[in-house]
Amino acid sequence: MLIEDRKKAFIALGEFLSQFSTEGIVKKDNIPHNDLFFDAFKMQIKRAQEVNGWFTENNVLFSLENWSKALTEENLNSWLKAYDFSEITPKKVAVIMAGNIPLVGFHDFLSVLISGHSILAKQSSNDAHFIPLAVKYLEYINPDFKEIITITKEEVKDFDAVIATGSNNTARYFDYYFGKFPNIIRKNRNSVAVITGNETEEELVALGEDIFRYFGLGCRNVSKIFVPRDYDFDKIFKAVYNQKDIINYERYANNYDYNKAVYLMSLFDLRENGFLVLKEDENYSSPISTLFYEYYDSLEGLQEKLNQDEEKIQCIVAKENTLDKKTVAFGETQKPKLWDYADGVDTLEFLIGLE
Repeated sequence: MLIEDRKKAFIALGEFLSQFSTEGIVKKDNIPHNDLFFDAFKMQIKRAQEVNGWFTENNVLFSLENWSKALTEENLNSWLKAYDFSEITPKKVAVIMAGNIPLVGFHDFLSVLISGHSILAKQSSNDAHFIPLAVKYLEYINPDFKEIITITKEEVKDFDAVIATGSNNTARYFDYYFGKFPNIIRKNRNSVAVITGNETEEELVALGEDIFRYFGLGCRNVSKIFVPRDYDFDKIFKAVYNQKDIINYERYANNYDYNKAVYLMSLFDLRENGFLVLKEDENYSSPISTLFYEYYDSLEGLQEKLNQDEEKIQCIVAKENTLDKKTVAFGETQKPKLWDYADGVDTLEFLIGLE
């Protein structure tokens, strides 16, 4: 299968997914194989929360909407133009997927297939339904995909390389079992925001999306903010107030009540607004419903700290030119481009280099 054929298939998938967005689910005309797949996707979206309580309809639709926007001819061409796929010898790549947010493993799935390799995918049970549906759709668009896609629930074996995503604990397991193969092994990372006090209200409102989207379960969710001393936290509480309805979701509310109670019993000094707890903490990984914060005295000193801790950080939200390093605009953490690689590791470069 030529790369142009692979691109056309994923563009078709993107057009199909464009029917599912946070604005609503609307069946369109002239979408190939819509009679076979539209109702199946719609049903799975409705049922997703029954399988994984964190996969609300809005969050699933948000993910599908963003993938539909990513899988355009323009985006695929912009992403792929920097690479030479002509010398690739096809390999079988095992991909061990996480399941913390909807379709979290899709970028690895796309990368392996678009580069010309075959994939052996093992999904998390927390997110095991949308990619198989996407596979079936791709196979209808181009039957050649049937020969290069395998999804398994069993132990992965008979492969040439590995991409595995998990926690720090599972990463040790991955290192042990997959260390002898060419690999990308990802551990826990979290995202942070650098607040200077000069942010507009609109930027702080957008920060609420970075914090609360997917209930904060993604590695690109902001779990910690850095603020100057004497910062007025009421600015943040006011800006994120539009996210208040999240407390009506029972799972989130249970986490909020539990974490708040634990902190209070431990006599920690807290700031909270009824649905978000702010806790001063040097760690990066905050629990659901909690946002850690840490003071800084200078941006120069903060940048040095962020450089030292870069292996713990997925992305940094800040106003443009605040730091002398790559940052993400407020509200954009969960809208990565195809070329925004997890952990900063170029997946396509890895795949092209397999021998």
